[in-house]
Amino acid sequence: MSEGDLRTLPVRNPRTGEIDLTLTVASAAEVAQKAARLRENQKAWGAMPLPARIGIMQRFLGEVAKRKDAIAEADAADTGGCHTSYLQGFITMGTIGGWIEDAQAALDKAGYEGPSKAMPSVSVRTQFVPYPLVSVIGPWNAPMMLVLLDAIPALFAGCAVLIKASEVTPRWVEALFEAVKQVPELAGVFDYVHGDGSTGQAMIDESDLVCFTGSVPTGRKIAVQCAQRLIPCYLELGGKDPVIVTADADLERATTAVLRGGVHANGMVCFSVERIYVARAIHDDFVKLLVEKAQKVRLNCDNPRAGHLHPFTFAPQADIVAKQLADAVAAGATILTGGEVETIHGGLYMRPTVVTGVNHEMALMKDETFGPILPVMPFDTVEEAIALANDTEFGLTANVIAGSDEDALAIGLQVNAGSVFMQDTFLTFAKNRTVGSNSFGVSGVGGGSRTGPEAILRYVRRKALLTQHGAPADIQDDHHLGRH
Repeated sequence: MSEGDLRTLPVRNPRTGEIDLTLTVASAAEVAQKAARLRENQKAWGAMPLPARIGIMQRFLGEVAKRKDAIAEADAADTGGCHTSYLQGFITMGTIGGWIEDAQAALDKAGYEGPSKAMPSVSVRTQFVPYPLVSVIGPWNAPMMLVLLDAIPALFAGCAVLIKASEVTPRWVEALFEAVKQVPELAGVFDYVHGDGSTGQAMIDESDLVCFTGSVPTGRKIAVQCAQRLIPCYLELGGKDPVIVTADADLERATTAVLRGGVHANGMVCFSVERIYVARAIHDDFVKLLVEKAQKVRLNCDNPRAGHLHPFTFAPQADIVAKQLADAVAAGATILTGGEVETIHGGLYMRPTVVTGVNHEMALMKDETFGPILPVMPFDTVEEAIALANDTEFGLTANVIAGSDEDALAIGLQVNAGSVFMQDTFLTFAKNRTVGSNSFGVSGVGGGSRTGPEAILRYVRRKALLTQHGAPADIQDDHHLGRH
């Protein structure tokens, strides 16, 4: 391919609105070439005893630690200065370190060596065979964290991994791979390409397993392509996550939790609170206090490390949020605070936006919003609240804040979501290294858990090796079976 044939993509800076980076799109041939190299190197990586891989990943952890500040700055440049971005160096270290501690025990727990319970003369042992090449296609929100949530356990499992960051947020990749380059064994099985949807399609054609985080429409396309190749795919496709606040809930606690759950990271988190159901008896007081607290939240337009809310990472997302709000207002909703897209120094911002008078006919209460919007709707009975919370095609997470832990649990048991956070919101990080979960509806597809120690099982096939120690069955004696 000549230099004139190279296709490029502009990358917008979310804080300035300027194009400050140009990506060269990887061709299908380049993807195939990298995939072939990774596959070849994976043979030794996958055959290596897990303790040896753990030792290599321990060295990788050390290289990440040296560069944690640069990694954080790159992620922050991608997102526009999300508070979580500045923690990405530490979060990445925690992800690697957690698997250093958990990988062996997780596989040991899932394995078996001993006699068959059905045929005692047969011994059984398991073998875990990694998928040779895993492709991870990432989103533009929490771009580094969500790619590594899949890539890191796949590497521990013995897979080679090819990643593609979102073309909206690609800056973090080079920062991370400065650490990868220092560990040659890892660099042989961990690589990246840049590009858009066509690059992702080429990756799927070369893969044995695909992980994708993003929108439902894109997820459907990926699922179809994977199905045509009969390869597994794991898809996390967002949410429309509810919170139920009961009549005897503590208002201070509830409003604080709901505000953070709805607007942290500018509401651009798959498990953000996007539907708020409040008992009618406390609805007005809840809304009043929520508005007061929302108005104290600051933008980070003057200092990315100071304010609470960063700009829209992806400029078109501001238009999606504005349209949902406009449609809701036209249908009778009322915006009590916020609600305007503000252009400041070239970045697109929105302050926390409390909306009342909403219903389930509105896109604001049905479609993923991905913005700092807090739509509040009253309910009369707990049964009604549960029905409203379950009235969705999504089912990623949900939240319940009640007068007692027991009451919250009773409600949480009836809500259809992969994780239910009780007496708080935004507790998904508490699952890491602790427990896995499966999403409901279109929020998650593919089975297997993305969190918890068992997540490593996504990336291996479990073989059963059976040895007959007694006499083999004789076809001549088959007619005796079942007589006793």
